[in-house]
Amino acid sequence: MIEFAAPWAFLLLPLPILVWFLVPAHRNRIPALRVPFFRRIAEAADVPARKGSVVLARGPLQIITAILVWCLLIVAMARPEHVGAPIEIKKAARDVVLAIDISGSMDDRDFEAEGERLQRLDAVKRVVGQFVEDREGDRVALVVFGTRPFIQAPFTEDLRSIRELLDQTQVGMAGPHTSLGDAIGLAIRTFEASEVDQRLLILLSDGADTGSRMTPINAAEIARQRGVEIHTIGVGAPDATGEDRVDIDALKEIAQRGGGQYFFADDLAGLTAIYERIDALTPRETQSLSYRPREALAHAPLALAAILALLSTAALQLGTVRRRLS
Repeated sequence: MIEFAAPWAFLLLPLPILVWFLVPAHRNRIPALRVPFFRRIAEAADVPARKGSVVLARGPLQIITAILVWCLLIVAMARPEHVGAPIEIKKAARDVVLAIDISGSMDDRDFEAEGERLQRLDAVKRVVGQFVEDREGDRVALVVFGTRPFIQAPFTEDLRSIRELLDQTQVGMAGPHTSLGDAIGLAIRTFEASEVDQRLLILLSDGADTGSRMTPINAAEIARQRGVEIHTIGVGAPDATGEDRVDIDALKEIAQRGGGQYFFADDLAGLTAIYERIDALTPRETQSLSYRPREALAHAPLALAAILALLSTAALQLGTVRRRLS
């Protein structure tokens, strides 16, 4: 489909006609010889006398060429464009940060699946990996934390890469302890690169905070102020002692301050149900952007006008040469 970006240019089409009728013909003054007996010479030569100023007549070829060239120039000024078929782009409407605890206690084998004892982190990889695959349409980032938090993967829509990086994560890579507050703080900084309003943090941990520079509660309050919704998941043994005991009260308080919910799982089935529940609470959303590609075509009428002008000039020159030779 052809559209014109400046259709007002067509208003200039009648301009030559207005100039023809309203503007007087251009006159050139040139030197001339004054002869007192000019009339006698004209009568002797049998040539009728005419006025000194003559408007040169234009041939049909010149008139037709001038009309066509003017029309083509107006078309070029109107900036014709070829408009292609609509192209739709789907953009993520929600950014999700997955914060996974990989401290030393995640090495415990207390998750059951089909009669088999699984390492906590392996169970988490299975469930979270499937959760990531089902989040088509969201941008996902992966944060792992132990003694210190690290960004394993920044925001991306390449969910396959997120799962591969999650599978490569091992217990103890970030240190043996648990820094809940610092993990939330790093997630907040990760969201600084987000341009969408819906921001979700899913925090999974099996221990208590040990020495974060910022307390988890304060970090959750800052996250709430930044528009980040937080769901927390506790895994492991609530009745354990020391750093291996999952701090249920802290996780509940974090979820409450972050406007989300707290969950607990002690086996693979329970963990799977939790992520299915979170998936239902935060359905995938996308923003559809549509545009139509445009290709400028103004060069085509300009080129055609130039060709017509050159051919017309060449034809006139050739006619002049033939008249002189004859």
